Amino acid sequence: MSSKDLIKIVAETKDYLWGGNKLRDYGKVSDKDKIAESWELSYHKDGPSKTENGELLSEVLMPSDLGKNINDFDDFPVLVKLIDSADNLSVQVHPSDDFAIKNEGQFGKTEMWYIVDCDEGAGIYLGLKEDTDKEVFKKAIDDGTVTDLLNFYQVKKGDWFFIKSGTIHAIGKGVTVCEIQQNSNLTYRVYDFKRKGADGKERPLHIEKALIVSNFNAFTNSKLDVEIGNKRLIGASKYFSAYFADIDGEEEFDADKNSFTAVTCIEGSGIIEKTPIKKGDTYFVPASYGEFEIEGRLKCIMTQVRKYYIGIDLGGTFIKGGICDDLGNIIVSDKVPTETEKGEEVVMDNIANLALSLLEKAGLSKSDVEGLGMGVPGMIDGKNGVVIFSNNFNWVDVKICDGIKNRIGLDAVISNDANVAALGEAIFGSGKEFDDMILLTLGTGVGGGIIVDNQLIEGNKGAGAELGHAVIETDGEQCTCGRRGCLEAYASANALIRDTKRAMEKHRDSKMWEIGGLDKVTGKVAFDYKDQDEYAKEVVDNYIEKLACGITNYANIFRPHAVILGGGVCAQGDNLIKPLQKIVDRDVFAGERGPKCEVRIATLENSAGILGAVALVMNKNS
Repeated sequence: MSSKDLIKIVAETKDYLWGGNKLRDYGKVSDKDKIAESWELSYHKDGPSKTENGELLSEVLMPSDLGKNINDFDDFPVLVKLIDSADNLSVQVHPSDDFAIKNEGQFGKTEMWYIVDCDEGAGIYLGLKEDTDKEVFKKAIDDGTVTDLLNFYQVKKGDWFFIKSGTIHAIGKGVTVCEIQQNSNLTYRVYDFKRKGADGKERPLHIEKALIVSNFNAFTNSKLDVEIGNKRLIGASKYFSAYFADIDGEEEFDADKNSFTAVTCIEGSGIIEKTPIKKGDTYFVPASYGEFEIEGRLKCIMTQVRKYYIGIDLGGTFIKGGICDDLGNIIVSDKVPTETEKGEEVVMDNIANLALSLLEKAGLSKSDVEGLGMGVPGMIDGKNGVVIFSNNFNWVDVKICDGIKNRIGLDAVISNDANVAALGEAIFGSGKEFDDMILLTLGTGVGGGIIVDNQLIEGNKGAGAELGHAVIETDGEQCTCGRRGCLEAYASANALIRDTKRAMEKHRDSKMWEIGGLDKVTGKVAFDYKDQDEYAKEVVDNYIEKLACGITNYANIFRPHAVILGGGVCAQGDNLIKPLQKIVDRDVFAGERGPKCEVRIATLENSAGILGAVALVMNKNS
């Protein structure tokens, strides 16, 4: 098929004994007496979905239509269903992958339910009310009181629940569900309300296996609900990501190269790419389709396969962390004190505990993430995962990646924090359209990062790319590194503050004194007064000339597509960028005859460290 074609999926229906006929109102057609389930998106042999031409979806779609994120799976990883429970489903549990592969030769099952509709008072059984042991649970099965041990959630339309493998559960009578799950049909029944099948016998139970795979800890229901553009992420795992979209009018969505998008309409009707869509319809949008439009009044569940990463930004005061998807969306984030004064072991404990808490907030397990990346200040040996030297922390030869892996069992990668910020801007920020770029961070000092062919240039043992310590004026201002005349000594926020104070001290008639005194000087004072005070203008002009000198040097050496600037001074916007660009265009080697080097402002701001750390993992895995 062409990757520019949408496919309307024809679902496979199931007539399990607990099913009803509400799914006929969702357009489902079957010659069976009941329609318990409608397998909307399925590659599974027990119920493969088809196209309107009667072809198996699995035989029509090419690997490129599924997306790059599918490549790591041996089989198609996800199955989407609609379920109508006219009666209680069995109390059951699904095994983990490890157990299922070893004992059943197939994958286990993690799933989530979105409540499409429900009768008044209807609900679900989900997880144990309190910690329980196997013997108590087995006795409750024998006594027929197992549901007394379970949480009963009375549901309403629009609720959703995430059910990890090992969680004991049952959909109650009178609930219509959109289920997004692993591509598995493996269930261990523990209690079936003494019902009999068509053969007059009670359906078989799988108590022995269920007792092995069940989680007997008290269940805590937590909902993932993250706004991502015009949809909400409501469930995430390495096998599937589920989004809810409430459309009233026209909305544009995107199918990127990494994943297909399955669009299941659960309410209302409208148009998807000039094709009618109504309640109960599922459309397959191929990866790389790009933007697609949905118009009308309808609610949809969208299913994709995304990859997730942990990013850690290690600072002197706080450790900031987040879990991000492969498109750069941060789905959860948090920060904890670094506690450098307590030593490297405590800092690594804090990193590990932050990572684990982020996983819990996102409802992810360690196996759901691709790895953990870190940006660390100092001289970094990224190849071996070692902080060679960090004056911020007083660390020497700290094997931080081994420390994190020993604590939480996740592979970690590291780089210098400025390099990491550069990679974040290159992959997710204002440099993402370029293969080659340089980042300069204009803060207390001047940091830098170099990207060539989308790869970091770190130098021997990661000790290179110290762009702030290139001399632009021999025997110039003293730099913190010990040399004189470094770019950092002229282009940092501290340098700008220093020069502003000097101008004020030298010129008592400067309007900049209106701020009250030298202790009130910040990096923005000279910019605020440059149009009304000649001394402020002189400070700004000198700052821009020196910064432009450094940028021009890097443009001449590397000829990147862009030099991207980060830091508080960038809040000046065009007041900074336009004069910088003019000088760089004037002074760069070959002038207009050579390729242009754009000067841009970084866009990731406080997220650059987290997203850059994520990009480290992505680059390593690519």
